[in-house]
Amino acid sequence: MSGKEMKAHAVILAGGRGTRFWPRSRTRTPKQLLNIVGERTMLEQTVARLAPMFPPGRLWAVTNGEQAAAVRRQMPRAAARHILAEPKGRNTAAAIGLAAAHLLREANGDALMAVLPADQFIRDAARYRRIVRAALEVAARPGALVVLGIPPTRPETGYGYVESAGRGERVAGARVYAVRQFTEKPSLMRARQYVACRKYLWNAGMFFWRTATFLEALERHLPKTHAALMRLAETIGTPRYEAALRRTYPQLESISVDYAILEPASRDPRHNRVFVLPAEVGWSDIGSWASVYELMAGRRGENVSAGLTFALDAEGNFLWSPDKFVAAIGVRNLVVVETRDALLICPRERAQDVGRVVKWLESRGARALL
Repeated sequence: MSGKEMKAHAVILAGGRGTRFWPRSRTRTPKQLLNIVGERTMLEQTVARLAPMFPPGRLWAVTNGEQAAAVRRQMPRAAARHILAEPKGRNTAAAIGLAAAHLLREANGDALMAVLPADQFIRDAARYRRIVRAALEVAARPGALVVLGIPPTRPETGYGYVESAGRGERVAGARVYAVRQFTEKPSLMRARQYVACRKYLWNAGMFFWRTATFLEALERHLPKTHAALMRLAETIGTPRYEAALRRTYPQLESISVDYAILEPASRDPRHNRVFVLPAEVGWSDIGSWASVYELMAGRRGENVSAGLTFALDAEGNFLWSPDKFVAAIGVRNLVVVETRDALLICPRERAQDVGRVVKWLESRGARALL
């Protein structure tokens, strides 16, 4: 089957917990199922962004048992059998492998996969779709593994980086480069060097390939996981599937697709079939409440709030309390998030530490607050 004959499917990864968005983000209603930025949830925004490219019959999601019902409600046009629930989280290589096993059965042959997180913000949706179309065109090549890279706007130490090689080529109006290497979260000094070099891009976790290409790579680099998923694939659509999934899935290696497949593939001396497309699309992973403030603040020092708010000599605050009047006097650069049963207060610069609250609650067995 040629690349032009293959249909493209979008696989949305929607199983994370979003602990840095506590107290709004909870086990059953994590970040991707909330309206963190805008009126629609992050998952609903992702689906709407993809709708012009992928009809409902080619939309998939991989989530977990606790969130599957909510994901189905937020993806009402997708087939129920396309909402895949992991019985246990085993990282992205296994999650994508599960989707590939289902696609192998349903497509009755090869298909193109666009693997996309459910919880990212993209301001320029039209430009994003143009780049995705180009990425799928490259991914249709036999053996090609494709990633989108975000041109860095600052020396960020919390992201992985992709180093591009050569002068690249034009595909469907987008620039495509071979990948020289993947680099993990760097020191601040190294991150500054990456930004100045202009050959390094943030790894946004958006991937494109043929189902056959991915499964071949999985067999090469994670043979036990591949063998287990192929046995599981034989039960798809039968009464044996659920029991086989519960038995098989927890035994799969827990490793990211970056570590398991993309990094070793980029180091293969025989041939480099890993490609990156720069995607300047107004991207944010919305990794903390501070990120939300930065997206929503129209100017430096503006207070961002939900509901009725009075501010006196107060600036740079994120105040989320939609059901109560908030008065802020003489405070700066705070995050305040209130829910029915919890209240978060912290400096914006400490927003990355919110996940530690969740770990503390877990250690106390405070399940009602998780």
